[in-house]
Amino acid sequence: MHLSEHFPLADHHTFHVEANSRYWLEYTSIRDLHDFFNTTEYKDSPRLPIGSGSNLLFDGDYPGVLLHSSIVGSTVIRESDDAVWVRVGSGTLWDDFVETAVASGWYGAENLSGIPGEVGAAAVQNIGAYGAEVGQLIDKVEAYCIPDAQLQCIDQKECRYGYRQSRFKSDWMHQYVVCAVVFKLSKIPHLNLSYADLENAVGTGRSISLNGLRKAILKIRNAKLPDTNQMGNAGSFFMNPIVDQARYEWIKDRYPEVKSWIQSDGRVKLAAGWLIEQAGWKGRQLGRAGVHEQQALVLVNLGGATSKEILDLSARIQEDVQSKFEVVLQPEVQIVNGFL
Repeated sequence: MHLSEHFPLADHHTFHVEANSRYWLEYTSIRDLHDFFNTTEYKDSPRLPIGSGSNLLFDGDYPGVLLHSSIVGSTVIRESDDAVWVRVGSGTLWDDFVETAVASGWYGAENLSGIPGEVGAAAVQNIGAYGAEVGQLIDKVEAYCIPDAQLQCIDQKECRYGYRQSRFKSDWMHQYVVCAVVFKLSKIPHLNLSYADLENAVGTGRSISLNGLRKAILKIRNAKLPDTNQMGNAGSFFMNPIVDQARYEWIKDRYPEVKSWIQSDGRVKLAAGWLIEQAGWKGRQLGRAGVHEQQALVLVNLGGATSKEILDLSARIQEDVQSKFEVVLQPEVQIVNGFL
């Protein structure tokens, strides 16, 4: 366990906004967490587990303790003829795990190739892309329960995964620290090509290998999304809004080309990037913050942007989209201050 004081955060979140944390805890084991949470010196300080910071925006300095996992690596813990169960440390880079899965011939994670961040944060956020979500692959989550001071093994169903949601983001936010995740992946060849961009990239009816699909997804992502080391961003800043049929029909009557997906409950998910582009924000900037010219869903730090500039830009976008479509955009990025 290593505890640092007055820790600079610009290199520990992908927006690269200047900020500091009062304390930064690097933990390598369950014992480290147990020792820390039994230390009275920090019990009244705000505390927040953090991965690579690829879905965070720090709105000023963080007055408490940020906890970062250095529990890394993966181990096969069970196999059957059809599936494999893999336990992965929460500090493992997500795409390193996907690369390992693809190289091993395990199916399920390939559509999530190239997503930045770490495994623990992926399980909290329920990351998703190209018709897949990580919650669909999770069997169990191993998490340190702060009130009980012990490691618990939590079944996937208890986590209540939904679109970019889990209980770790809501009622469990201050109760658990994710230490490892057990994934169940398939040994049976099956590729998910339902997403339009993948169909266009791969070609209808063309056969493609597991590794070939990973390469195609990485190519698509790299063409659309800026490198976070060159232009600070957190990927998709807003969630795709889900509206009722009446609102969808109202929009579709006026904009027949609207990008949308029918949900199982009859509601309709709209492409937030399309809404933002129609509102005239694609490629525009406000101060040192801007909207990426290739993907309107991505807000970028053009160099030296403050959190206020990024949040002012996001607020202007929300106002214009609501004015034009009567649809409210909700941030996918977590805004971190002393209260989160």
